[in-house]
Amino acid sequence: MRRNSHLTAIAGFTLAAILFVAGGLLLWGSAYTHNMVHNQLAAQKIFFPPQAAFAHPKAGSEITPSMVPSVSQYAGQQLLTGQQAQSYADNFIAVHITTMTGGQTYAQLSAKALANPDNTKLAGQVATVFKGETLRAILLNAFGWWKVSQITYIASLAAFGLGALTLLASLFGLTLRRHPEITHETIPAGPKAPTA
Repeated sequence: MRRNSHLTAIAGFTLAAILFVAGGLLLWGSAYTHNMVHNQLAAQKIFFPPQAAFAHPKAGSEITPSMVPSVSQYAGQQLLTGQQAQSYADNFIAVHITTMTGGQTYAQLSAKALANPDNTKLAGQVATVFKGETLRAILLNAFGWWKVSQITYIASLAAFGLGALTLLASLFGLTLRRHPEITHETIPAGPKAPTA
């Protein structure tokens, strides 16, 4: 019985060690991804419009009414986080592209431009939409990796927590199962009663 408790404790300690190592790797991966996204976005030197630009939003202008609740919270800030990248891509660039194209996608505009090769205005619009959609894709990719860094951070905390619980359970199980050895003494038989 005691051997089984030792094997269970060893398995618990091994599992705890594996969870601690996994937690460390997840934490490292989270920090690496977070820093990579931050550094790449910082190198682009993208800034949100200043607070004054949000004072008079107007449809068709740089700041539309739909941008006030989403983009204005970052007014004047440099784009450095995944959340900012998502807001800039979906609530700033996408709004301008939709306004410019009347809701047509790059593929639709490109097909029209191929059908009308002499239309320079349409060709210019296609080039602008391509650039805008490319920037959107890059920013949304940064947002995706930023989300991955958040998820791996949470997973690292869970691994550390489970590792700590496993370690405590193993220690508790080891100390709880330690019972003093019970020894049985043999009592010598007393003198036999005389038989009649």
